[in-house]
Amino acid sequence: MQARLASVRDPGRIAAVVIIVLCCAAIAVWLLARGDLVGADARAYWGGVRLWLGGGDPLDPPPPYMPYVYFPWTLPLFLPWAALPWETAWFVYRVLNIVLFAWSAAWAYRQHRLATALLVLFVTPALAATLDTGNITFLCAMGIWAAHFVGPRLGGFMWALATTLKWFPVLLFLILPPRTRLWGITWGLLFGILTLAVWPTVIEQLEIVIDYPRPLRIDYVLLVWAAVPWLW
Repeated sequence: MQARLASVRDPGRIAAVVIIVLCCAAIAVWLLARGDLVGADARAYWGGVRLWLGGGDPLDPPPPYMPYVYFPWTLPLFLPWAALPWETAWFVYRVLNIVLFAWSAAWAYRQHRLATALLVLFVTPALAATLDTGNITFLCAMGIWAAHFVGPRLGGFMWALATTLKWFPVLLFLILPPRTRLWGITWGLLFGILTLAVWPTVIEQLEIVIDYPRPLRIDYVLLVWAAVPWLW
């Protein structure tokens, strides 16, 4: 009983809980304030698949969609999710992000309480932006997180796919387990072949990415979260 009371009164634990609660509250307030002005990136993935299935051009979508700027062979990856009505798809997408972050934060908290809380504080603006727009950055980060636990073959696939979608995860190659790196290279070569097979469209997509006006990409800060299993 005394040990339990001492744990509750531990200043480090109290500080960690307060920081995490305040960060969650700040994110909730931000999302509530935004209201319906959310989901632009997720809508681009959802609408891109539907345009593709209907014979349209995901690179030149009608309003309110943004262009689908990932490699065209990745469109089928979103197919089961894009089959849902938009309101349902957006709800599922956002809940998935929240659940994965809560689960990963709980795991990290059990390893290092205060360090986890401080890292949550650091990524809070990026997490709020991602839950606002529905960008896939956090899911890519969680794919690399999972690469430390699911075995080399699947872990390499997750790293290679995240790198294909977002490019910046290539920087996390060195934190992967050695055999996972080998499988990551193998999967990366396969994805490179798929990309070369649709090269004319890839060039068009790259031009759109370069020219399309975008706000400051703070969502890439979430890639730090992908390194938590390695850091902790």
